[in-house]
Amino acid sequence: MGIAEKQTGQVNTSADRSSKGWLAAGGLLGAGLASACCVGPLVLLTLGISGAWIGNLTALEPYKPVFALIALGFIGAGFWHVYFRKPVICKPGSYCARPSSSRITKTALWVSLVLVVAALTIAWWAPFFY
Repeated sequence: MGIAEKQTGQVNTSADRSSKGWLAAGGLLGAGLASACCVGPLVLLTLGISGAWIGNLTALEPYKPVFALIALGFIGAGFWHVYFRKPVICKPGSYCARPSSSRITKTALWVSLVLVVAALTIAWWAPFFY
């Protein structure tokens, strides 16, 4: 153990390191599913992509609250791990010691949160795009 590890008593294990990534990935997946019924088709149509298959995405509308709740659970746990949990010491040269690993996780969490909020509030802002 290094000096910093002896002082804090915490060593970053692979479970600690990967839990943030899994929570961010779960948040992104849940956000994608929550927004697939409404935000996805709107974005595709705004980009000029159309087709009869886009109408099939609205079949996911009844499941939107379930997907949003699951995504918000992952996102909340991810934010807790990233911002509020006591930091752990990473081994020098490991992936978690790089600033980009933290930046990627934080970006994934914020993008997920924006997608879920957009999916839940689409009834308010979607009329501006018609």
